Amino acid sequence: MAQTTKGVWIERFGDVKAGIFTIVLALVVVYFIFSQAIPFQSHYEVKAVVNTSNLLVPGSQVRIAGVNVGKVTAVERYKKTDLAQITMRIDDEGRPIRRDAELKIRPKLFLEGNFYVDLRPGRPGSPELASGGTIPIAQTTTPVQLDQVLSPLRGNVRTGLQQTLQGLGDALGSTPTAAEDATQAPVVRGLSGGQAMNETLRTSVPALRDGAIVTDALRGTQPGDLARVLRGFGRATGALARDEGALTSLVRDFDTTVGTTALHAAGLRNTVRELAAVAATGRTAFANLRQALPASRQLARALGVGLRELPATIEAARPWLAQALPLLGQPELGGLSRDLAPAVGDLARVTHESRNLVRNADLLARCASNTLVPTAKLPVPDGALSTGSENYKELWYAMIGQASEAQSFDGNGALLRLPTIGGDEVIRSGNTIAKNRASRSSSAIRSSGTSPVFPGGATPPLRRDVPCYRSGVPDLSSAVGAADGSRPNAPRPALPNRTPMPPKELAP
Repeated sequence: MAQTTKGVWIERFGDVKAGIFTIVLALVVVYFIFSQAIPFQSHYEVKAVVNTSNLLVPGSQVRIAGVNVGKVTAVERYKKTDLAQITMRIDDEGRPIRRDAELKIRPKLFLEGNFYVDLRPGRPGSPELASGGTIPIAQTTTPVQLDQVLSPLRGNVRTGLQQTLQGLGDALGSTPTAAEDATQAPVVRGLSGGQAMNETLRTSVPALRDGAIVTDALRGTQPGDLARVLRGFGRATGALARDEGALTSLVRDFDTTVGTTALHAAGLRNTVRELAAVAATGRTAFANLRQALPASRQLARALGVGLRELPATIEAARPWLAQALPLLGQPELGGLSRDLAPAVGDLARVTHESRNLVRNADLLARCASNTLVPTAKLPVPDGALSTGSENYKELWYAMIGQASEAQSFDGNGALLRLPTIGGDEVIRSGNTIAKNRASRSSSAIRSSGTSPVFPGGATPPLRRDVPCYRSGVPDLSSAVGAADGSRPNAPRPALPNRTPMPPKELAP
């Protein structure tokens, strides 16, 4: 009987242990499900006090620079106030969290939903916040919800906002009329406001990039540059506020400037269109300037050496300057300059007037080169008496003949033989250049003519409306003929025992 009771007790004791084991296992599973933590292991937790939790729930993500470093483990009321306290568990990758850390509750992307904690760990060098420490409310912010923005608006303001949104929708979605298209650029004609904005966005990337460059340049090169600019702008606006007249004049002038700009919108548009080419040219100019800077720098260094020697040079030149001053004074070169002033003025006038002389001398030189010299080198044909020599030589031969006739003797003795005037032979000359008429005389001896033949009426024409150097070389063979003009270019028989020589007989 005792053994049976003992066996039943042992069997019942085994069932109790099994039940206890099942309960403990269930508690462990529930703990893992809800706490997601390893038991008997410490975790780094941080608390923060915020105005409102903004729908944060346990399990919401904690991010540092967009990287998940932990999660929210609890959201509760902070003591007995209207504030909220959130508890966060931070992984080792997110440590250290410092005492000056800042926290913001931000909404996730549209597809993510809910909110997350954006944590800034603080500045390097600050002490680390101990596990369980609290980030004060002064270092936390929460986003403003749309209902919080609209709640302060009154009924008429909300109505105006609705009308504004409706007008914006009409502007972005409606198709423009022909009159509206006439005032638009060709690239957006026929497009709705939204489509035109899409076309604008295609060119927004380089524009925004350039704008970012300009904005970055506005920050200045040293810390505090922008603050100093704003401070100066504040002083300028303060001065304008103190002087209302100047402010009114500024607004009036600005209105005039804007109106003038609107009137010249087309020219301004063309100017802006040409700015790209100007910028490209300017870029090339700056590149060339950058290339010239090393040489300019070397020149500056060389000038620096010369400037260092300049004081000593000036000191060394002082004795020379002392001697040169009397030389340049009024008794010396100064008086000479005064005496030379009238001559210099006359010389300047002569130089001015000599332009016509030089111009005429140039024409004369051209005439000599192109007409006179080539004409003088032409031989004059004279039939059997032709010598083949240039006519300027024939001229000097005639001079020699005249000189020989002036002698009072010849090979027959010291006698001068001249034909007597009068007789039945009439001698007629051609038309002379001076009187443009013929001369007549009589002689007892028949005239044998002139050698070369006097041209008479065949004189080359004289044109005063054509420059001499353009007249050309005349044809001397056309002037050959008999004395009476009856047989031009006819050769005459040579006289007996006579050799060709320079002519001695001249026309009257």
